[in-house]
Amino acid sequence: MNSIYLDNAATTQIRDEVITKMSEVLKSNYGNASSTHGFGRSSKSIIENCRKRIASHINALPSEIIFTSGGTEADNLVLRSAVKDLKVTHLITSKIEHHAVLHTVEQLVIDYRVKVSYVNVLETGCIDYSHLETLLKSTKKTLVSLMHINNEIGTILDIQKVADLCQANNVLFHSDTVQSVGHYHIDVKETPIDFLVASAHKFHGPKGVGFTFIRKNSGLKSLITGGTQERGIRAGTESIHDIVGLDESLALSYQFLEVENAQVRDLKSYFISELTNHIPGIKFNGACSDSEISTYTLVNICLPVSATSAPMFLFQLDLKGIACSKGSACQSGSGKGSHVLAEILKEEDMKRPSIRFSLSIYNTKKEVQSVVSILKELVNEANS
Repeated sequence: MNSIYLDNAATTQIRDEVITKMSEVLKSNYGNASSTHGFGRSSKSIIENCRKRIASHINALPSEIIFTSGGTEADNLVLRSAVKDLKVTHLITSKIEHHAVLHTVEQLVIDYRVKVSYVNVLETGCIDYSHLETLLKSTKKTLVSLMHINNEIGTILDIQKVADLCQANNVLFHSDTVQSVGHYHIDVKETPIDFLVASAHKFHGPKGVGFTFIRKNSGLKSLITGGTQERGIRAGTESIHDIVGLDESLALSYQFLEVENAQVRDLKSYFISELTNHIPGIKFNGACSDSEISTYTLVNICLPVSATSAPMFLFQLDLKGIACSKGSACQSGSGKGSHVLAEILKEEDMKRPSIRFSLSIYNTKKEVQSVVSILKELVNEANS
């Protein structure tokens, strides 16, 4: 049985070129970047060159790029320091954010008694921009935290509009851009965002490394203390090979973005067409079937079967060699339903199986055909 991997929103296959670069560094550049001898200076030089190249992709200053272990740490760094050090007393977010944001916000309410406002979410998964404008009229020091691309349903935030609204109201803006960096161009000089985050394993790089963009003179302080690394904002010995992997995977993603975007976009369109033609009654959650307001990498479907059949669908797909998910990888083992879908679906549809399929350059139309055929078979069995 051939396995089919369609869970790229959770993590992606590492490019061969990235593995090669990382292997070279692991073998030859093992000096601690904080050491003053030649081995250390060599490692430090590699890190700073990576920082410069990464910064160039989003039009940032190299000093505004801080390396982290990934998106979750970066989100925590921004949100916790904004409250603790920047004295933010009002957080505006939505109930469909990643738990790295939602759970951190909940803890900040307990620890610092900050006020939290949740912007309304439409059935498409888009936020209500009019409601956001109303919330921005707060007299408290405020930070908005809204993700650029939703990791479960793929809805794209109008990040330029939100950034402009925040700037006009003298409000800080943080965006979890884990699903968009490496897939979409972001220019932080053009878009007045204060903080964004990225994780290498979402764009064919290694796990356990990412970066935070922190706008110059923001005043943000360290979450992890113990050393002066990363300009004093993130203590700890830098993982040089991981940073090189992050740099290389991001560079390749943007080098081939137009070609690979078109390839995956065509595959998603074909997938939607096949699902519609072969499974009557299928629904597409949020706006994932609309290429204008949804990412080109993701399809989230609600299958036309009874509630009693729902719990076994992912298990059955896994047995047939298909890797997909019911939502975020961070929550898929929890046994709980999707908090994102709970905000946008009717109660009747929440009882049916919803599945997230996410695509990459390594997927093919033949794989899509196989998945649709198996889904059709399972739906027919469930309804017979």
